[in-house]
Amino acid sequence: MEQSKEMAKIAYRALEDKKGEDIKIIDIEGISVLADYFLIASGSNESQIRAMVDNVEEELEKAGYSVKQREGYGTGRWILMDFGDIIVHVFDRENRLFYDLERIWRDGKSIEIENLE
Repeated sequence: MEQSKEMAKIAYRALEDKKGEDIKIIDIEGISVLADYFLIASGSNESQIRAMVDNVEEELEKAGYSVKQREGYGTGRWILMDFGDIIVHVFDRENRLFYDLERIWRDGKSIEIENLE
Protein backbone atom coordinates (compact mmCIF):
# COMPACT_ATOMS: atom_id res chain seq x y z
CA MET A 1 0.00 0.00 0.00
CA GLU A 2 2.90 2.39 0.66
CA GLN A 3 4.11 1.95 -2.92
CA SER A 4 0.68 2.70 -4.35
CA LYS A 5 0.39 5.79 -2.11
CA GLU A 6 3.73 7.02 -3.42
CA MET A 7 2.65 6.36 -7.01
CA ALA A 8 -0.64 8.19 -6.48
CA LYS A 9 1.18 11.21 -5.05
CA ILE A 10 3.60 11.36 -7.98
CA ALA A 11 0.76 11.02 -10.51
CA TYR A 12 -1.34 13.67 -8.75
CA ARG A 13 1.54 16.17 -8.74
CA ALA A 14 2.29 15.42 -12.42
CA LEU A 15 -1.35 16.09 -13.36
CA GLU A 16 -1.33 19.25 -11.25
CA ASP A 17 1.90 20.46 -12.93
CA LYS A 18 0.14 20.42 -16.31
CA LYS A 19 -2.89 22.27 -14.94
CA GLY A 20 -5.14 19.23 -14.69
CA GLU A 21 -8.66 20.14 -13.62
CA ASP A 22 -10.74 18.62 -10.82
CA ILE A 23 -8.18 15.93 -9.92
CA LYS A 24 -9.75 13.18 -7.81
CA ILE A 25 -8.15 10.28 -5.98
CA ILE A 26 -10.42 7.32 -5.22
CA ASP A 27 -9.24 4.58 -2.88
CA ILE A 28 -10.64 1.36 -4.38
CA GLU A 29 -8.37 -1.08 -2.53
CA GLY A 30 -11.19 -2.57 -0.48
CA ILE A 31 -13.64 -2.92 -3.37
CA SER A 32 -11.59 -3.98 -6.39
CA VAL A 33 -8.64 -6.15 -7.31
CA LEU A 34 -7.89 -3.85 -10.28
CA ALA A 35 -5.77 -1.39 -8.32
CA ASP A 36 -5.46 0.48 -5.01
CA TYR A 37 -6.22 3.92 -6.41
CA PHE A 38 -7.96 5.53 -9.35
CA LEU A 39 -6.91 9.05 -10.27
CA ILE A 40 -9.32 11.00 -12.45
CA ALA A 41 -8.58 14.37 -14.02
CA SER A 42 -9.82 16.59 -16.82
CA GLY A 43 -8.07 18.66 -19.43
CA SER A 44 -9.47 21.36 -21.67
CA ASN A 45 -8.15 20.06 -25.01
CA GLU A 46 -6.30 17.14 -26.64
CA SER A 47 -2.90 18.81 -26.39
CA GLN A 48 -3.25 19.47 -22.68
CA ILE A 49 -4.62 15.98 -22.03
CA ARG A 50 -1.66 14.39 -23.82
CA ALA A 51 0.77 16.67 -21.95
CA MET A 52 -0.79 15.57 -18.65
CA VAL A 53 -0.49 11.90 -19.63
CA ASP A 54 3.09 12.30 -20.83
CA ASN A 55 4.04 14.04 -17.59
CA VAL A 56 2.47 11.31 -15.42
CA GLU A 57 4.35 8.63 -17.37
CA GLU A 58 7.61 10.55 -17.23
CA GLU A 59 7.43 11.30 -13.50
CA LEU A 60 6.43 7.76 -12.54
CA GLU A 61 9.16 6.29 -14.75
CA LYS A 62 11.73 8.54 -13.04
CA ALA A 63 10.60 6.98 -9.76
CA GLY A 64 10.97 3.47 -11.20
CA TYR A 65 7.36 2.68 -12.12
CA SER A 66 6.44 1.88 -15.69
CA VAL A 67 3.07 1.96 -17.41
CA LYS A 68 1.70 -1.53 -18.04
CA GLN A 69 -1.00 -0.43 -20.46
CA ARG A 70 -2.16 2.80 -22.05
CA GLU A 71 -5.41 3.25 -23.98
CA GLY A 72 -6.95 6.15 -25.87
CA TYR A 73 -3.84 8.26 -26.55
CA GLY A 74 -4.71 8.54 -30.25
CA THR A 75 -8.04 10.24 -29.69
CA GLY A 76 -7.03 12.29 -26.64
CA ARG A 77 -10.58 12.31 -25.23
CA TRP A 78 -10.18 9.66 -22.54
CA ILE A 79 -6.74 8.26 -21.86
CA LEU A 80 -6.32 5.44 -19.39
CA MET A 81 -2.94 4.51 -17.94
CA ASP A 82 -2.57 1.34 -15.91
CA PHE A 83 0.45 1.25 -13.61
CA GLY A 84 -0.71 -1.84 -11.73
CA ASP A 85 -1.25 -0.32 -8.27
CA ILE A 86 -2.85 2.83 -9.66
CA ILE A 87 -4.95 3.58 -12.71
CA VAL A 88 -5.01 7.11 -14.10
CA HIS A 89 -7.90 8.40 -16.21
CA VAL A 90 -7.53 11.71 -18.04
CA PHE A 91 -10.66 12.98 -19.78
CA ASP A 92 -11.84 15.93 -21.78
CA ARG A 93 -14.71 17.62 -19.93
CA GLU A 94 -17.48 16.15 -22.09
CA ASN A 95 -16.38 12.52 -21.73
CA ARG A 96 -15.73 12.88 -18.01
CA LEU A 97 -19.33 13.99 -17.51
CA PHE A 98 -20.62 11.26 -19.82
CA TYR A 99 -18.73 8.34 -18.24
CA ASP A 100 -18.99 9.68 -14.67
CA LEU A 101 -16.46 7.29 -13.12
CA GLU A 102 -16.84 9.01 -9.76
CA ARG A 103 -20.45 7.78 -9.65
CA ILE A 104 -19.58 4.28 -10.88
CA TRP A 105 -16.84 3.96 -8.23
CA ARG A 106 -18.75 5.76 -5.47
CA ASP A 107 -18.19 2.78 -3.14
CA GLY A 108 -14.53 3.78 -3.16
CA LYS A 109 -13.30 6.38 -0.72
CA SER A 110 -12.53 9.80 -2.18
CA ILE A 111 -9.34 11.05 -0.57
CA GLU A 112 -7.42 14.31 -0.57
CA ILE A 113 -3.78 14.48 -1.61
CA GLU A 114 -2.85 15.57 1.94
CA ASN A 115 -4.08 12.20 3.23
CA LEU A 116 -1.41 10.43 1.19
CA GLU A 117 1.42 12.41 2.79
